[in-house]
Order: sequence, then structure tokens, then C-alpha cells
Amino acid sequence: MAEISGGEVIARMLQKEGVEKVFGIIDGTYFGFYSALHRLGIEIVTPRHETSAAHMAGAYARLTGKLGVCMASNGPGVANILPGLVVEQGEGNRVLVITSARRPGIMYPDRGGAYQCFDQVGVIGKIAKWSAAASSFERVPELVRKALRKCFEGRPGVVHVDVPENIMNGKVKADVAFWAPREYRRMEPVTPTAQQVKQAADLLILAQAPMIHAGSGVLHAQAYEALQKVAEFLHAPVTTSWAARGVLPETSPLAIPMPHVKVNHKVRNDADVVLIVGSRVGETDWWGKPPYWRHPSEQKTIQVDVDADMLGLNKPANLGIVADCKRFLELLSDDLAQRKGDVPPSVAEARRTRVAGYGKAMQEDRAGWDKALSDLAIPMHPAHIATVCDEVFPKDTVLVADGGNATIWAMFYHRAKVPGCLLSTFKFGMLGAGMAQAVAAGVARPGKPVCCIIGDGAFGFHPQEIETAVRNRAQVIYIVLCDKQWGMVKMNQQFMLRPFKTMLFKALDPDETIKADLGEIAFDKLGVSMGAHGERVSDPRELKPALMRAIGSGKCAVVHVDVDPVKHMWAPGLIHFKKMHEEPKG
Repeated sequence: MAEISGGEVIARMLQKEGVEKVFGIIDGTYFGFYSALHRLGIEIVTPRHETSAAHMAGAYARLTGKLGVCMASNGPGVANILPGLVVEQGEGNRVLVITSARRPGIMYPDRGGAYQCFDQVGVIGKIAKWSAAASSFERVPELVRKALRKCFEGRPGVVHVDVPENIMNGKVKADVAFWAPREYRRMEPVTPTAQQVKQAADLLILAQAPMIHAGSGVLHAQAYEALQKVAEFLHAPVTTSWAARGVLPETSPLAIPMPHVKVNHKVRNDADVVLIVGSRVGETDWWGKPPYWRHPSEQKTIQVDVDADMLGLNKPANLGIVADCKRFLELLSDDLAQRKGDVPPSVAEARRTRVAGYGKAMQEDRAGWDKALSDLAIPMHPAHIATVCDEVFPKDTVLVADGGNATIWAMFYHRAKVPGCLLSTFKFGMLGAGMAQAVAAGVARPGKPVCCIIGDGAFGFHPQEIETAVRNRAQVIYIVLCDKQWGMVKMNQQFMLRPFKTMLFKALDPDETIKADLGEIAFDKLGVSMGAHGERVSDPRELKPALMRAIGSGKCAVVHVDVDPVKHMWAPGLIHFKKMHEEPKG
């Protein structure tokens, strides 16, 4: 019987799960864990802050479809990782967090007055899907198995195991059985019944104007091909949640990208049958309510989700199906393929005509937006950044968008051509997360550049992760939109303080707003100081060569882009985003 630490038990269980990378800052309180990871060949990616570790694990999981794992040491380390866990749970990413703790006699229960001690399980338990503490060595395998089972059940999210340092590092003589994943959790996707698939197919075939609304469940299931087949058979337009943008390539005439807000509203009001796949239909989808969606009495809804709690959560479902999105769409595609003659030619033609009309409306939107590209003033108009990025980066490049107005400009001018290549914090809006998400993208896809469009305010939350990118040879190109202000906050202040002057002149004098201005930071030089390539550009005509040099450097780069502060503040679609946060009347 060999001696083994609790940390090595966890590491070997993760190896059985196929885990290849773990994100976290090393610490003596879980030496038994990360030393075992190292021996087993599982790479430890170490950021400069624990919050970044959580964001890296979440981004890695989203991009690869694998389990994201992060770790944090007791007390301060766990406190630091909390904001990241809140975000990753909100975004619905499959993340396991392992934390160390003080010895059981201190932690459970808290004696009061103990050094670096708080209720880690209780706090994380309020955030995560599931949280538990291992109070003895014997319970470590049981609790890790349960955590992994919970992690792969239902909607993806955060699960947590807390292990005291004496259990994590202390060795005991034990004969531990390391089970294969199929021995403690379901491996097969949740499959709908044949009757459910037929009912869904019947409704969609008979519809005059069917549509599909895809959420991040499609992304997690990587159901891109099946989604496209179903959409093409039905001639059905596809809208998405913000987080799922690109699950249908936006080169498809059936794709209705999120920035075309009015077209999205029209599609959703025209539809008589809606297939909702992997989406809760939340606030950024206007809760599925009129006037942004057709009234439920006039619109039949089929909702498919791996989590039964999501069915009919915000929009009534006429047919609710608990199933894996990919499995459902594959079976639906097979059923529809056998019924090619069931859609009358006149109905099919009417669907094509309707979709063509949506396409024309989106072309008109695009023509209006593209007028900004003729603006060659210095400092540059922010419309140029994402436009030029789409020209110089390969089409399968991961784009990370971070910040308030910076994200809006990126979303309006970027076109998602390949599924699974877009990262942000769409459901939580966390500033600064993109710094770490971009590093994770570089680690997940080594040898490929990553494009991160980020505001100067957001960049300031975690600039130290430039060094992490450099150290891990992640070819992240950070493009920092610098307007030296909290632009979204400033605009809100302007309308509150001087509404008429704001509408007339678009801007106020600096002394007419409250603490909304920021100082100068030379982000290119900051990048160079950490070993990255640096560029600074203000002229839109110089942007493309600067980005090409940054990509050509073959390493992490920071491109400081001076943007016009007034033009940057007036991002497109702001009125729609304001209305989105108002409760619809329907």
C-alpha cells in the first residue's frame, strides 16, 4: 500500500477526466496538488491574479468543450478568485475550482480569530452550482467525483471542492481506486424521444414563418453543423443570444446577427413558430416578450434545453424538451431530411422571400454603419478598429471583446465567420476579464494569433496579464481603444447633468462631468516593458500596417490606438441597449 496525498488523488482523478491544463497561482498550501499535476504532465498555467485564473478556465472550457480547472489558495487566494467565479457561473462555463483551506479544526467550524480563514464553502456555495469541503482524506475521491458529476449535469457552471492543506499535502497509506468517468457520471448526451422530435418537426414544417433562436447551449454542445442543416432545410432565419453569436456563420443568409436589432425584432414578430435551442431567453433577448417578440397567443414555441429548469422560464413553451442541443438537432435534421416533400413549394418560396427581405434590411444597416469608415480624422473613429481587424486576422481568429463602448464598436463592425471564435462576458459585462480570456485562447490554440479589442478602462483592471501572455508564448494582440475616459459612464452623466447641451454639442467640458476622465497611459510602452511588441497609432491609415507588424512579430503585442473621445462615446445602437434594460410591457 503506497503513500499518497489528497492533492495527488485529485490530480490523478483529473488525469482520468482528460484534463490537460490547470489555471492558478502556485502556493505551498496545495503543493501536494500542483506537484502531482506537474509529475503527471498536466500543464499549470499561472496568471498574475486569481480572478484571471477563473476567467482563463472559463474561456478554455468555452473554446475547447473540455473541463476548465482553476485553483486558489486558502484565504486571500480564494477571496481573489471570487469575482471570476461569479462571472464564469453567470456565463455558464464548465469550471471546476479547487481551493485549499486551513486544517479542519480551524475551518470547520470557523473558530473565530483564525488567520486567513473565512467560510470558503459557504461563500462559493452562494455563487456556484455546487460546493463542498473534504473534511477527511477518505472523502476526497467521493467529493471530487460528485463535483465532476455536477459539473457535467444540466447547464454548465462552476463547481467547487475545498480541501484543507493538511489533507491536500499530507500523505497517508491508502489503496485508492481511480474510477473512469463513465463509472461515476453520465457520458451519453441526454436524448429526446422520437415522439418529441416528430412533434417539433411537424410544427416547424407546417409553419408559415419558422425561426430559430440559438443560445450558448448550442455553443457548449458544439452543435454548429446540425444547427445549420436544420436552418437550411426550413429556410428559417436564426437569431442568437449575445453569447451565442456566430454559432451560425454570419456569412449565411439565414444568420441575423445581434447588432441588427430592429431586424431581430422583425424576425421575432413575423415568426409563427419559434425553435429555441439552448437559451433561457433572458434580458438581452428582451425576455421573449412583446413588443420585441410576437405575442405568445400568436406564436408557438418549441424550447430545447439540457436543463429542465430553463423550459418556459421567461417565454411560454408549447413544447418543452429536455435534451442535449446537438443530439436534438441531429435527430431533427434526420427527421426533416426524410420529409423533403412535406413543405409545399409555395411555403418554401415565401420563406425564402422573407429571409431575402431581412438580408436587404441588414445591408441597409451595414451601409449606414460603414459611412463612418470614410472618416479619416486623427485621432481615429473607432469604427475602423474591428473593420481592419477582420481584414488582417485569419477568419478563424478568436476575437475577445472587453469594455463598455469598446465592446459595442467591436460587435457592430465584426462579422463572426467561424463558430466558437468569440469571447466576452456577454451575460455579466465584467470589465478586464478579456485580458485573461485572451491568454486562455492563446493557450487553447497555440501558434494562432488572438485578437483582443479592449477599452483603456477595462485594460487597467488586469494589465499584468501581458506578462502571462508573454511567458506562455500566447500570441495575443491587445488592441487598446484609448479615449482616456469612462465613456459609457460619462455619456450617462451628460444626459443626467446637461441633457440639452449634450444633444446639441455631443460633449461637455471636462469640468461638467464627475470623475469620468482618466489619465494618460502609454499602453504600447507598458507592453514593451513586459516583453511584448508595442505599437501606437492615431491615424486610421496607419492602423492596418501597425496590426500587420504586431501579428508578424509572432508574440504578444500591445497596440495603443488613440480614438476620438466624443465619437467613441456615441457608440451605435445605444438607444436599443437602453430599451433592453427596461421591462417590456408584453
